[in-house]
Order: sequence, then structure tokens, then C-alpha cells
Amino acid sequence: MLDLFILMMERVGLIILLAFLLVNVTYFKRVLENRTQLSSKVILIIVFGLFAILTNFTGIEITGNKIVPSNFLTHISENTSIANARTLVISVAGLVGGPSVGTTVGGIAGVHRFLQGSGEGSFYIFSSLLIGLISGLVRLLLIKRQWQNKALVYALVGILMESIQMIFVAFFSGTDLAKMIAGPMIMINGIGTFIFMSIINVTLKQEEQAKAVQTHDVLNLAAQTLPYFRAGLKRESSQAVAEIIQRYTKLAAISMTDKHQILAHVGAGSDHHIPELEVITELSKKVLQTGEMLIAHSKEQIGCKNPDCPLAAAIVIPLFAHEQVVGTLKMYFTDESKLTYVEEELAEGLATIFSSQIELGEAEERSRLLKDAEIKSLQAQVNPHFFFNAINTISALMRRDTDQARSLLLQLSNYFRGNLTGARQTKILLSQELQHLAAYLQLEQARFPNRYQIDVKTSDALENALIPPYAVQILVENAIKHAFANRKEDNYVEVRIFSNNDALILQVEDNGIGIKADLLPKLGKQAVVSVKGTGTALENLNRRLHSLYGETGELKAENKKTGGAIFTITLPLELKGGEE
Repeated sequence: MLDLFILMMERVGLIILLAFLLVNVTYFKRVLENRTQLSSKVILIIVFGLFAILTNFTGIEITGNKIVPSNFLTHISENTSIANARTLVISVAGLVGGPSVGTTVGGIAGVHRFLQGSGEGSFYIFSSLLIGLISGLVRLLLIKRQWQNKALVYALVGILMESIQMIFVAFFSGTDLAKMIAGPMIMINGIGTFIFMSIINVTLKQEEQAKAVQTHDVLNLAAQTLPYFRAGLKRESSQAVAEIIQRYTKLAAISMTDKHQILAHVGAGSDHHIPELEVITELSKKVLQTGEMLIAHSKEQIGCKNPDCPLAAAIVIPLFAHEQVVGTLKMYFTDESKLTYVEEELAEGLATIFSSQIELGEAEERSRLLKDAEIKSLQAQVNPHFFFNAINTISALMRRDTDQARSLLLQLSNYFRGNLTGARQTKILLSQELQHLAAYLQLEQARFPNRYQIDVKTSDALENALIPPYAVQILVENAIKHAFANRKEDNYVEVRIFSNNDALILQVEDNGIGIKADLLPKLGKQAVVSVKGTGTALENLNRRLHSLYGETGELKAENKKTGGAIFTITLPLELKGGEE
């Protein structure tokens, strides 16, 4: 009996060693985590079925109540029995996969044992089916009752299942054989079932703990990165985000790009992966083109042309905003073996979170800009200076030209109505904008007769073009307020609106004093305070263009060689109804 116990320990030890190696395979972990799915059940049946067949092949041959030395049993002679760990494997299959998996594996193991014995021992089929069914039902009870001391249950199941097998052996093969092998078999299979299930449960628990820690870190990471992404996908915000990600993930390097250039790179390779350079790796270019996550397991796959680059593996994930690729998040490794399934899942999760944050930031920015436009509109309606100047002009005209006064009063009404329309909508027809501009100009011309000459040149075909509210009016108002200083005559402003291929060009040109060289690069990018205003109108207009049209919306200011300035707005040509 002691010899049999030692030999059985060797066989069960082999099975447990293989089990340990198996549960550390990433694919098998996924199968265990999704064991209720049909595809996972099929995989479990195949795996445990092979284990069961292996236990039959590596069993211990017993003839005439004596142990026959053997290593691999492909065939068993008549009146010969084997002691093996088949029951252990069937029990574990049931405890892991439930009745369907346990019963099927039991059937596979029983049929193979029957064929191995040259058609002798058909009772092994029925006993194996019964063991698989009972152990599977125990799994259902464990789920339903949620017993705390599962380790004890596993050991008891192993003992009970082997005891059932010994009852069949005693009944069909004789009590002498059962007495010889029952003790070692019951003890070893009980211990083996306990160890096998403990290995599986500990591995799954470690995975759950790792995911819990990772989820906690990701939530903290998301909370810390949100304020930066609210500012948009820019160099400063991306640098801060990259530093936060690396601090939490401990990766070799983190990089972020927009569609054209590197915005931030933190960690290994920062000597040549430099912000403001164009995207240099072929891998990133492919992700920007396809919008799909790509994984590189070698330097060659990364495609960095620097021969001394230490980066050996990478995960590159596209970042989206409004279903369009706006950039990439890159996670780099100097050791390819550290790129695991966990890192892939982390990368996908972060990309989803960051894409949502970018969209949220853009939505907040758009909301703020629209709010600025609304505030500007409301201020124009109640601005005492503007309102009283218009009323005083109209009052003065009523004494000598009632028709013009009446006309100006209507234009004042049109101007306020245009302000309200612009405050409610993100885009309006060009014809509406020109009506709003005409109302504003008529009021200004009434205040300062013959001081300004304003010409508007456009095409009737563009009347249905959609543009941001106040786009033209702001540029004309800017010219009237700032272009001519105190000059009282020969002040000319020309508005030109035309299309160029798929672009709409809004151009306002004046013959004024021009723009100071130190102010020129600031216009549209930051507030430029002057004695006649806060300097936020052009900045807000440029921000609205970027918010609505992205890189295709642009405000450009330049001085003319002959004196004066030209302001140009370029945006996609969009006609109401979708015709272009």
C-alpha cells in the first residue's frame, strides 16, 4: 500500500504541475473567467478530456493484487486493473465547469478506459459519468449557497468521488482489489482535488485582485487627467497626462500625439522622440490612418529609425473625438516580455476614457464659447453706450428726417433680433449675417456720416452658405474701431466673400494704420486689451472656428504692404440642405 501511495503521489504530482502551468496561460485564464459561455465550456471539455486520457495512460498497472512496473499504458491485459488520477480530473472538471462539462469529461474518460482495457470494464463509463454529474451539481450548490469554506468541500468531493469509484470496483472487479487500492486512491485523489482546485481559485483570485487594483488606479488616473483634457489635445495638457500615466503604470515610456506631431513623450527614448517633431514611427502612422489599435513586439515593428532607440515593444491606441481619429496614446516597453494581456486591456480602457474626456472637453469648450457669444449678444442689447448712442442719433434725426429715423429704428430692431438669433444657433445663413451687418453699418453711418466707406462683395450663390454668427460683423466692427485711429475721412473697408474649391473665404480689408508688429501674432490667440475694448472678440471668434471646424477653420490677420490690414476667415463650404 505504501508503494502504491508513493507511485500515486508521483502521478498526481505530474497532473498538478501541468495544472499549474495551464492556469498561468493567459488564454486559459480568460476561459476560466468566462466559463459559463458555450465556447469556454467546449475548451474546458477538451482540456480536461485530454487530462483524463493522460491519467489513464500514466496509471499504475495492478495484476493479481501486485504492482507491475510501467510508465505508459496504452493497453491493459485481461484481469488487469490500473490505479490512476482519472477520478480527480473528472471531479475537477465538474467543479470548474458544472454538470455539462463534468459529465462530458467523465464520458470521455470512461470510454477511453473501456477501450484501453480491450472492451473490459464497461462499468467505468457509468461510474465516470456519475462522478462528473455529481461534482458538477456540487459546483451549482457552491454557487447557490456561497459556502465560505470551499477548500474543505473540494477535499470532501475528491474523497467522495473516489469512494464512489471504489464501490464500482468492488462490485465489478472484486473486493480484494478494492481493499488494496481504496486507501491510497481515496487519500491521494482527495488531496489532489483540493490542490488542483486551490491552484485554479488562487490564480483567479489574484487576477481579480490585480483587476481591482488596476481599476482603482485607472479611476484615479482618469480623475487626475480630466482637468487637462478639458483644455483639449494640446502639448501642455498632453505632457501632464503622459507624466500621470507613467507614474501610475510604471511603463518604460508614454507618448501622445495629435494627427501630425508628437505632443508629449515621457520616459525611455525621450532623446529622439521629441515633442513638436512630426510623428516618427511607422506604427503610429498606421494607427492614425486605420483608427485601429496596433501592437508591436519588436523594434522593427515599432518602426523608429533611430538605431539606438531602447524601445522594444509598444501598444498604440487611437484617440477619437466625434468618431474621428484625433491622435494616439502610445505605451512603450523596453522589455518585450512585459507586454501582456493586462497591459492591452489597460491600454484599451485608457483610450476609451481619454477619448471621452477629449470629447467632453470639446463640448465644454463649445458650450463656453457659445455662452460667450450669448453674453456678448445680451451685452450688446443692454450696453448703455451702444444703446444710447443709437437712440440719441435717432432722436436727433426725428426733428429733421423722420423717414431716416424710422428706418434706423427698424435697423436697430433688426440688429437686436440678429443678436438673439446668433446667441441661439452655432451656424446661420450668410444672408442673415449680412442683414445683421447691414443693420449695424446703417446705425454707425448715421452716427458718423461719410466717415466710413464699406463695400460688401459676394455672390448670390453663397446666400445659403452656413457660417458662425457674428463672423463678418466682428471683423468689420474691429476695423471701424481700431483700423483708422482718429482719422475722419478716407476710411475704406472692403468685405469679400467667395468660395475656393470646397472652402468659404470671408475677407475684411481696410486701408487703415495697420497692426503693430508685436500684436500681430497675438490676434485671435489671446485677448489683446486696448482703450476701445477688452480684446476678446477676435480670440472668441477664432476659438469658435476651431471648435466648429477643427483644423479646417482658421482666422488669419496680416498687414498690407500699402498700409492697412486684411483679416481672413477660412472654413469649409457648407450650404443649407447639404449642396456644395
